[in-house]
Amino acid sequence: MNSMWTVMSFTMKNKLRNRAFVITTIVLALLMVVAANVPTFLDKFASGGGPKKIGYAVGEQADIISGLEAYFAGQEEPKAQLVPIEASGTPDEQTAALKQAITDKKIRGYLTFTENEEAGFPNVTYYSKKMLDSGTAEALGTGLREVKTEQAVKEANLTQAQLSKLFDPVQLESVQISDNANGKTAEEQGTAIGLTYVVLILLFMSTMITGQLIATEITAEKSSRVMEIIVTSVSPLKQLFGKVLGTFLVGLLQLVVIVGAAVINLALPQNQASLQSLGIRLDSIEPNMIIFAIVFYLIGFFLYAMLFAAVGSIVSKTEDLGQAVMPITLITLAGFYIAIFSMTHPDSSLVTVCSFIPFFSPFIMFMRIGLANPAWWEVVLSIGILAASVLLLGWLSAKIYRTGVLMYGKRPSVKELIKAMKAYKV
Repeated sequence: MNSMWTVMSFTMKNKLRNRAFVITTIVLALLMVVAANVPTFLDKFASGGGPKKIGYAVGEQADIISGLEAYFAGQEEPKAQLVPIEASGTPDEQTAALKQAITDKKIRGYLTFTENEEAGFPNVTYYSKKMLDSGTAEALGTGLREVKTEQAVKEANLTQAQLSKLFDPVQLESVQISDNANGKTAEEQGTAIGLTYVVLILLFMSTMITGQLIATEITAEKSSRVMEIIVTSVSPLKQLFGKVLGTFLVGLLQLVVIVGAAVINLALPQNQASLQSLGIRLDSIEPNMIIFAIVFYLIGFFLYAMLFAAVGSIVSKTEDLGQAVMPITLITLAGFYIAIFSMTHPDSSLVTVCSFIPFFSPFIMFMRIGLANPAWWEVVLSIGILAASVLLLGWLSAKIYRTGVLMYGKRPSVKELIKAMKAYKV
Protein backbone atom coordinates (compact mmCIF):
# COMPACT_ATOMS: atom_id res chain seq x y z
CA MET A 1 0.00 0.00 0.00
CA ASN A 2 2.86 2.39 0.82
CA SER A 3 4.33 1.84 -2.63
CA MET A 4 1.00 2.80 -4.24
CA TRP A 5 0.93 6.05 -2.29
CA THR A 6 4.53 6.62 -3.36
CA VAL A 7 3.56 6.24 -7.01
CA MET A 8 0.57 8.52 -6.49
CA SER A 9 2.59 11.27 -4.78
CA PHE A 10 5.35 10.98 -7.41
CA THR A 11 2.79 11.33 -10.19
CA MET A 12 1.25 14.39 -8.53
CA LYS A 13 4.61 16.10 -7.96
CA ASN A 14 5.71 15.31 -11.51
CA LYS A 15 2.55 16.87 -12.99
CA LEU A 16 2.50 19.91 -10.70
CA ARG A 17 6.13 20.67 -11.54
CA ASN A 18 5.43 20.39 -15.25
CA ARG A 19 5.61 23.89 -16.71
CA ALA A 20 3.23 23.06 -19.57
CA PHE A 21 0.60 21.83 -17.09
CA VAL A 22 0.88 24.97 -14.96
CA ILE A 23 0.71 27.28 -17.99
CA THR A 24 -2.28 25.37 -19.39
CA THR A 25 -4.12 25.68 -16.06
CA ILE A 26 -3.45 29.42 -15.87
CA VAL A 27 -4.53 29.98 -19.47
CA LEU A 28 -7.75 27.98 -18.99
CA ALA A 29 -8.52 29.88 -15.78
CA LEU A 30 -8.00 33.21 -17.57
CA LEU A 31 -10.24 32.05 -20.42
CA MET A 32 -12.96 31.18 -17.91
CA VAL A 33 -12.59 34.64 -16.33
CA VAL A 34 -13.00 36.27 -19.74
CA ALA A 35 -15.93 33.99 -20.65
CA ALA A 36 -17.69 34.74 -17.35
CA ASN A 37 -17.42 38.49 -18.02
CA VAL A 38 -18.38 38.38 -21.72
CA PRO A 39 -22.05 39.39 -21.12
CA THR A 40 -20.93 42.41 -19.09
CA PHE A 41 -18.34 43.39 -21.71
CA LEU A 42 -20.96 43.14 -24.46
CA ASP A 43 -23.41 45.26 -22.49
CA LYS A 44 -20.78 47.93 -21.85
CA PHE A 45 -19.61 48.06 -25.45
CA ALA A 46 -23.16 48.01 -26.74
CA SER A 47 -24.32 50.82 -24.50
CA GLY A 48 -21.06 52.79 -24.53
CA GLY A 49 -21.84 54.56 -27.81
CA GLY A 50 -25.40 55.47 -26.85
CA PRO A 51 -28.40 55.00 -29.15
CA LYS A 52 -27.75 54.44 -32.85
CA LYS A 53 -28.49 57.56 -34.88
CA ILE A 54 -30.86 56.81 -37.75
CA GLY A 55 -31.71 59.48 -40.29
CA TYR A 56 -34.84 60.26 -42.31
CA ALA A 57 -35.77 62.87 -44.89
CA VAL A 58 -37.55 65.86 -43.34
CA GLY A 59 -41.24 65.90 -44.20
CA GLU A 60 -41.51 62.20 -45.04
CA GLN A 61 -44.18 60.15 -43.20
CA ALA A 62 -44.50 62.67 -40.36
CA ASP A 63 -47.07 60.57 -38.44
CA ILE A 64 -44.85 57.48 -38.41
CA ILE A 65 -41.74 59.49 -37.50
CA SER A 66 -43.49 61.22 -34.59
CA GLY A 67 -44.80 57.86 -33.37
CA LEU A 68 -41.32 56.33 -33.49
CA GLU A 69 -39.83 59.32 -31.66
CA ALA A 70 -42.46 58.99 -28.92
CA TYR A 71 -41.75 55.26 -28.65
CA PHE A 72 -37.99 55.69 -28.25
CA ALA A 73 -38.45 58.64 -25.87
CA GLY A 74 -40.44 56.40 -23.53
CA GLN A 75 -37.63 53.87 -23.19
CA GLU A 76 -35.07 54.03 -20.37
CA GLU A 77 -32.21 53.05 -22.68
CA PRO A 78 -33.33 53.63 -26.26
CA LYS A 79 -31.52 51.64 -28.92
CA ALA A 80 -32.08 54.23 -31.65
CA GLN A 81 -32.39 57.97 -32.11
CA LEU A 82 -34.08 59.52 -35.15
CA VAL A 83 -32.20 62.39 -36.81
CA PRO A 84 -33.92 64.66 -39.39
CA ILE A 85 -31.92 65.27 -42.57
CA GLU A 86 -32.69 68.07 -44.98
CA ALA A 87 -33.12 66.18 -48.25
CA SER A 88 -35.17 67.86 -50.95
CA GLY A 89 -35.38 67.63 -54.72
CA THR A 90 -35.65 64.49 -56.82
CA PRO A 91 -35.51 61.01 -55.21
CA ASP A 92 -31.91 60.66 -56.38
CA GLU A 93 -30.99 63.98 -54.79
CA GLN A 94 -32.68 62.95 -51.53
CA THR A 95 -30.78 59.66 -51.53
CA ALA A 96 -27.51 61.52 -52.17
CA ALA A 97 -28.18 63.85 -49.23
CA LEU A 98 -28.90 60.91 -46.88
CA LYS A 99 -25.77 59.08 -48.03
CA GLN A 100 -23.73 62.24 -47.48
CA ALA A 101 -25.04 62.40 -43.91
CA ILE A 102 -23.66 58.88 -43.38
CA THR A 103 -20.31 59.93 -44.86
CA ASP A 104 -20.24 62.97 -42.55
CA LYS A 105 -20.94 60.56 -39.64
CA LYS A 106 -24.08 62.43 -38.65
CA ILE A 107 -26.06 59.20 -38.84
CA ARG A 108 -25.31 55.45 -39.03
CA GLY A 109 -28.06 54.74 -41.54
CA TYR A 110 -31.36 56.08 -42.84
CA LEU A 111 -34.98 55.02 -43.33
CA THR A 112 -37.03 55.17 -46.50
CA PHE A 113 -40.76 54.55 -46.89
CA THR A 114 -42.64 52.96 -49.82
CA GLU A 115 -46.43 53.10 -49.98
CA ASN A 116 -48.28 49.79 -49.53
CA GLU A 117 -52.02 50.33 -49.95
CA GLU A 118 -52.95 46.69 -49.32
CA ALA A 119 -51.26 46.63 -45.91
CA GLY A 120 -52.43 50.14 -45.03
CA PHE A 121 -48.92 50.92 -43.79
CA PRO A 122 -45.82 51.78 -45.83
CA ASN A 123 -42.91 49.36 -46.29
CA VAL A 124 -39.86 50.57 -44.37
CA THR A 125 -36.28 50.02 -45.55
CA TYR A 126 -33.13 50.71 -43.57
CA TYR A 127 -29.95 51.60 -45.50
CA SER A 128 -26.46 51.63 -44.00
CA LYS A 129 -22.88 50.72 -44.84
CA LYS A 130 -22.78 48.19 -41.99
CA MET A 131 -25.24 45.45 -41.11
CA LEU A 132 -27.92 46.47 -38.63
CA ASP A 133 -27.30 44.85 -35.25
CA SER A 134 -30.01 42.63 -33.81
CA GLY A 135 -30.79 44.94 -30.86
CA THR A 136 -31.44 47.99 -33.03
CA ALA A 137 -33.35 45.93 -35.59
CA GLU A 138 -35.62 44.56 -32.85
CA ALA A 139 -36.15 48.06 -31.43
CA LEU A 140 -37.08 49.46 -34.85
CA GLY A 141 -39.40 46.55 -35.59
CA THR A 142 -41.15 46.88 -32.24
CA GLY A 143 -41.49 50.64 -32.62
CA LEU A 144 -42.98 50.35 -36.10
CA ARG A 145 -45.47 47.73 -34.90
CA GLU A 146 -46.50 50.05 -32.05
CA VAL A 147 -47.06 52.92 -34.49
CA LYS A 148 -49.05 50.71 -36.85
CA THR A 149 -51.19 49.40 -33.97
CA GLU A 150 -51.91 52.91 -32.70
CA GLN A 151 -52.96 54.02 -36.17
CA ALA A 152 -55.28 51.02 -36.50
CA VAL A 153 -56.75 51.70 -33.04
CA LYS A 154 -57.48 55.33 -33.91
CA GLU A 155 -59.22 54.31 -37.10
CA ALA A 156 -61.35 51.77 -35.17
CA ASN A 157 -62.46 54.41 -32.58
CA LEU A 158 -62.03 52.05 -29.61
CA THR A 159 -62.92 53.10 -26.06
CA GLN A 160 -60.33 53.38 -23.30
CA ALA A 161 -61.58 50.15 -21.70
CA GLN A 162 -61.24 48.33 -25.00
CA LEU A 163 -57.74 49.75 -25.44
CA SER A 164 -56.72 48.51 -21.99
CA LYS A 165 -58.10 45.06 -22.70
CA LEU A 166 -56.27 45.01 -26.05
CA PHE A 167 -52.86 46.10 -24.77
CA ASP A 168 -52.75 44.40 -21.36
CA PRO A 169 -49.97 41.77 -21.54
CA VAL A 170 -50.81 38.07 -21.25
CA GLN A 171 -49.16 36.43 -18.25
CA LEU A 172 -47.58 33.12 -19.30
CA GLU A 173 -45.50 31.15 -16.81
CA SER A 174 -43.67 27.91 -17.60
CA VAL A 175 -43.33 25.27 -14.86
CA GLN A 176 -41.73 21.86 -15.34
CA ILE A 177 -43.71 19.19 -13.46
CA SER A 178 -41.71 17.08 -11.00
CA ASP A 179 -42.77 13.97 -9.09
CA ASN A 180 -41.03 14.94 -5.86
CA ALA A 181 -41.31 18.73 -5.84
CA ASN A 182 -43.55 21.59 -6.79
CA GLY A 183 -41.90 21.83 -10.19
CA LYS A 184 -39.26 23.95 -11.87
CA THR A 185 -39.94 27.58 -12.67
CA ALA A 186 -38.61 29.25 -15.83
CA GLU A 187 -35.59 30.56 -13.92
CA GLU A 188 -34.83 27.13 -12.49
CA GLN A 189 -35.15 25.60 -15.95
CA GLY A 190 -32.75 28.17 -17.41
CA THR A 191 -30.29 27.56 -14.60
CA ALA A 192 -30.54 23.79 -15.08
CA ILE A 193 -29.81 24.15 -18.80
CA GLY A 194 -26.76 26.33 -18.10
CA LEU A 195 -25.46 24.00 -15.37
CA THR A 196 -25.97 20.95 -17.61
CA TYR A 197 -23.97 22.56 -20.42
CA VAL A 198 -21.13 23.45 -18.05
CA VAL A 199 -20.93 20.02 -16.38
CA LEU A 200 -21.01 18.17 -19.71
CA ILE A 201 -18.20 20.31 -21.11
CA LEU A 202 -16.11 20.00 -17.92
CA LEU A 203 -16.58 16.22 -17.80
CA PHE A 204 -15.58 15.89 -21.46
CA MET A 205 -12.53 18.15 -21.09
CA SER A 206 -11.41 16.51 -17.85
CA THR A 207 -11.82 13.00 -19.27
CA MET A 208 -9.86 13.79 -22.41
CA ILE A 209 -7.06 15.81 -20.78
CA THR A 210 -6.41 13.61 -17.76
CA GLY A 211 -6.92 10.39 -19.73
CA GLN A 212 -4.32 11.50 -22.25
CA LEU A 213 -1.97 12.42 -19.40
CA ILE A 214 -2.27 8.94 -17.88
CA ALA A 215 -1.74 7.14 -21.19
CA THR A 216 1.14 9.42 -22.23
CA GLU A 217 3.04 8.98 -18.95
CA ILE A 218 2.73 5.17 -19.01
CA THR A 219 3.81 4.99 -22.66
CA ALA A 220 6.73 7.38 -22.05
CA GLU A 221 7.97 5.19 -19.18
CA LYS A 222 7.77 2.13 -21.41
CA SER A 223 9.54 3.77 -24.34
CA SER A 224 12.39 5.01 -22.09
CA ARG A 225 12.70 1.57 -20.42
CA VAL A 226 12.09 3.15 -17.02
CA MET A 227 9.20 0.73 -16.59
CA GLU A 228 11.64 -2.18 -16.32
CA ILE A 229 13.16 -0.59 -13.23
CA ILE A 230 9.82 0.41 -11.69
CA VAL A 231 8.29 -3.07 -11.90
CA THR A 232 11.11 -4.49 -9.79
CA SER A 233 10.06 -2.37 -6.79
CA VAL A 234 6.35 -1.70 -7.32
CA SER A 235 3.78 -4.20 -8.54
CA PRO A 236 2.00 -3.30 -11.79
CA LEU A 237 -1.36 -3.21 -10.02
CA LYS A 238 -0.18 -0.60 -7.53
CA GLN A 239 1.39 1.36 -10.37
CA LEU A 240 -1.92 1.45 -12.22
CA PHE A 241 -4.04 2.69 -9.32
CA GLY A 242 -1.30 5.01 -8.07
CA LYS A 243 -1.04 6.74 -11.44
CA VAL A 244 -4.80 6.95 -11.89
CA LEU A 245 -5.39 8.37 -8.40
CA GLY A 246 -2.45 10.77 -8.67
CA THR A 247 -3.59 12.09 -12.05
CA PHE A 248 -7.17 12.31 -10.77
CA LEU A 249 -6.14 14.52 -7.83
CA VAL A 250 -4.05 16.75 -10.10
CA GLY A 251 -6.92 16.98 -12.60
CA LEU A 252 -9.33 17.72 -9.77
CA LEU A 253 -7.06 20.54 -8.54
CA GLN A 254 -6.94 21.95 -12.07
CA LEU A 255 -10.73 21.71 -12.31
CA VAL A 256 -11.19 23.48 -8.95
CA VAL A 257 -8.96 26.35 -10.12
CA ILE A 258 -10.80 26.73 -13.44
CA VAL A 259 -14.32 26.39 -12.00
CA GLY A 260 -13.42 28.58 -9.02
CA ALA A 261 -12.25 31.37 -11.33
CA ALA A 262 -15.52 31.14 -13.27
CA VAL A 263 -17.79 31.00 -10.20
CA ILE A 264 -16.07 33.94 -8.48
CA ASN A 265 -16.51 36.11 -11.57
CA LEU A 266 -20.08 34.96 -12.23
CA ALA A 267 -20.95 35.89 -8.63
CA LEU A 268 -20.00 39.55 -9.23
CA PRO A 269 -23.03 41.88 -9.20
CA GLN A 270 -22.67 43.03 -12.83
CA ASN A 271 -22.46 39.44 -14.08
CA GLN A 272 -25.38 38.38 -11.89
CA ALA A 273 -27.55 40.97 -13.66
CA SER A 274 -26.44 39.69 -17.07
CA LEU A 275 -27.18 36.09 -16.09
CA GLN A 276 -30.60 37.00 -14.73
CA SER A 277 -31.44 38.66 -18.06
CA LEU A 278 -30.80 35.24 -19.63
CA GLY A 279 -33.04 33.53 -17.06
CA ILE A 280 -30.14 32.06 -15.05
CA ARG A 281 -29.77 32.48 -11.28
CA LEU A 282 -26.96 30.79 -9.38
CA ASP A 283 -28.98 30.81 -6.16
CA SER A 284 -31.68 28.65 -7.79
CA ILE A 285 -29.32 25.70 -8.44
CA GLU A 286 -30.81 22.60 -6.86
CA PRO A 287 -28.51 20.76 -4.41
CA ASN A 288 -29.30 17.38 -5.98
CA MET A 289 -27.95 18.66 -9.31
CA ILE A 290 -24.59 19.38 -7.65
CA ILE A 291 -24.60 15.93 -6.02
CA PHE A 292 -25.38 14.14 -9.29
CA ALA A 293 -22.76 16.24 -11.11
CA ILE A 294 -20.10 15.07 -8.63
CA VAL A 295 -21.26 11.44 -8.77
CA PHE A 296 -21.29 11.20 -12.56
CA TYR A 297 -18.03 13.12 -12.81
CA LEU A 298 -16.22 10.75 -10.43
CA ILE A 299 -17.58 7.51 -11.89
CA GLY A 300 -17.21 8.72 -15.48
CA PHE A 301 -13.64 9.82 -14.88
CA PHE A 302 -12.51 6.49 -13.43
CA LEU A 303 -14.31 4.58 -16.19
CA TYR A 304 -12.33 6.31 -18.93
CA ALA A 305 -9.12 6.62 -16.87
CA MET A 306 -8.88 2.83 -16.59
CA LEU A 307 -9.33 2.48 -20.34
CA PHE A 308 -6.65 5.07 -21.12
CA ALA A 309 -4.24 3.41 -18.66
CA ALA A 310 -4.82 -0.02 -20.20
CA VAL A 311 -4.28 1.26 -23.74
CA GLY A 312 -1.20 3.24 -22.71
CA SER A 313 0.35 0.10 -21.21
CA ILE A 314 0.27 -1.83 -24.50
CA VAL A 315 1.86 0.95 -26.59
CA SER A 316 5.66 1.03 -26.69
CA LYS A 317 6.18 4.32 -28.56
CA THR A 318 4.53 7.66 -27.80
CA GLU A 319 4.06 8.39 -31.51
CA ASP A 320 1.71 5.38 -31.72
CA LEU A 321 -0.40 6.48 -28.76
CA GLY A 322 -2.75 8.77 -30.71
CA GLN A 323 -3.88 5.97 -32.98
CA ALA A 324 -4.22 3.55 -30.07
CA VAL A 325 -6.50 5.80 -28.00
CA MET A 326 -8.62 6.84 -31.00
CA PRO A 327 -11.45 4.36 -30.24
CA ILE A 328 -11.74 5.70 -26.67
CA THR A 329 -11.73 9.26 -27.98
CA LEU A 330 -14.51 8.46 -30.46
CA ILE A 331 -16.62 6.80 -27.75
CA THR A 332 -16.18 9.86 -25.51
CA LEU A 333 -17.08 12.20 -28.36
CA ALA A 334 -20.16 10.11 -29.17
CA GLY A 335 -21.47 10.33 -25.60
CA PHE A 336 -20.75 14.06 -25.41
CA TYR A 337 -22.37 14.92 -28.75
CA ILE A 338 -25.44 12.77 -28.12
CA ALA A 339 -25.96 14.60 -24.82
CA ILE A 340 -25.41 18.08 -26.31
CA PHE A 341 -27.59 17.61 -29.39
CA SER A 342 -30.34 15.87 -27.39
CA MET A 343 -30.84 18.74 -24.96
CA THR A 344 -33.82 19.95 -27.00
CA HIS A 345 -35.56 16.57 -26.70
CA PRO A 346 -34.18 14.83 -23.58
CA ASP A 347 -37.03 12.30 -23.41
CA SER A 348 -36.49 10.64 -26.80
CA SER A 349 -36.10 6.87 -27.02
CA LEU A 350 -32.48 7.14 -28.18
CA VAL A 351 -31.55 9.27 -25.18
CA THR A 352 -33.34 6.94 -22.77
CA VAL A 353 -31.54 3.86 -24.11
CA CYS A 354 -28.12 5.56 -24.25
CA SER A 355 -28.47 6.76 -20.64
CA PHE A 356 -28.03 3.11 -19.53
CA ILE A 357 -24.96 2.44 -21.71
CA PRO A 358 -22.00 2.90 -19.33
CA PHE A 359 -19.75 4.72 -21.83
CA PHE A 360 -22.52 7.27 -22.52
CA SER A 361 -24.41 7.46 -19.22
CA PRO A 362 -22.06 9.94 -17.45
CA PHE A 363 -23.07 12.51 -20.06
CA ILE A 364 -26.59 11.50 -21.02
CA MET A 365 -28.14 10.51 -17.70
CA PHE A 366 -26.91 13.72 -16.09
CA MET A 367 -28.45 15.63 -19.01
CA ARG A 368 -31.76 13.82 -18.42
CA ILE A 369 -31.65 14.62 -14.69
CA GLY A 370 -31.10 18.30 -15.44
CA LEU A 371 -33.61 18.76 -18.25
CA ALA A 372 -36.13 15.91 -18.03
CA ASN A 373 -37.73 14.07 -15.15
CA PRO A 374 -36.41 10.47 -15.13
CA ALA A 375 -37.84 8.05 -12.56
CA TRP A 376 -35.72 7.44 -9.49
CA TRP A 377 -35.19 3.80 -10.43
CA GLU A 378 -33.77 4.87 -13.81
CA VAL A 379 -31.18 7.07 -12.11
CA VAL A 380 -30.27 4.34 -9.61
CA LEU A 381 -30.07 1.70 -12.35
CA SER A 382 -27.85 3.91 -14.52
CA ILE A 383 -25.49 4.66 -11.62
CA GLY A 384 -25.45 0.96 -10.66
CA ILE A 385 -24.58 -0.16 -14.21
CA LEU A 386 -21.93 2.55 -14.43
CA ALA A 387 -20.37 1.60 -11.08
CA ALA A 388 -20.36 -2.11 -11.98
CA SER A 389 -18.75 -1.25 -15.31
CA VAL A 390 -16.01 0.71 -13.54
CA LEU A 391 -15.24 -2.31 -11.32
CA LEU A 392 -15.28 -4.69 -14.29
CA LEU A 393 -13.15 -2.45 -16.48
CA GLY A 394 -10.82 -1.76 -13.54
CA TRP A 395 -10.28 -5.49 -13.09
CA LEU A 396 -9.79 -6.02 -16.84
CA SER A 397 -7.55 -2.95 -17.19
CA ALA A 398 -5.39 -4.17 -14.29
CA LYS A 399 -4.89 -7.49 -16.08
CA ILE A 400 -4.06 -5.74 -19.37
CA TYR A 401 -1.73 -3.35 -17.54
CA ARG A 402 0.16 -6.14 -15.77
CA THR A 403 0.70 -7.82 -19.13
CA GLY A 404 1.16 -4.76 -21.33
CA VAL A 405 3.91 -3.04 -19.33
CA LEU A 406 6.20 -6.00 -20.02
CA MET A 407 5.43 -6.25 -23.73
CA TYR A 408 7.61 -4.29 -26.16
CA GLY A 409 7.73 -3.94 -29.91
CA LYS A 410 4.64 -3.47 -32.06
CA ARG A 411 1.28 -2.98 -30.43
CA PRO A 412 -0.12 -6.45 -29.68
CA SER A 413 -3.44 -7.59 -31.10
CA VAL A 414 -6.29 -8.69 -28.85
CA LYS A 415 -5.44 -12.34 -29.56
CA GLU A 416 -1.77 -11.84 -28.68
CA LEU A 417 -2.72 -9.94 -25.53
CA ILE A 418 -5.04 -12.73 -24.33
CA LYS A 419 -2.32 -15.31 -25.07
CA ALA A 420 0.23 -13.29 -23.08
CA MET A 421 -2.18 -12.89 -20.16
CA LYS A 422 -2.63 -16.69 -20.02
CA ALA A 423 1.13 -17.21 -20.22
CA TYR A 424 1.80 -14.72 -17.40
CA LYS A 425 -1.17 -16.15 -15.42
CA VAL A 426 -2.73 -12.79 -14.76
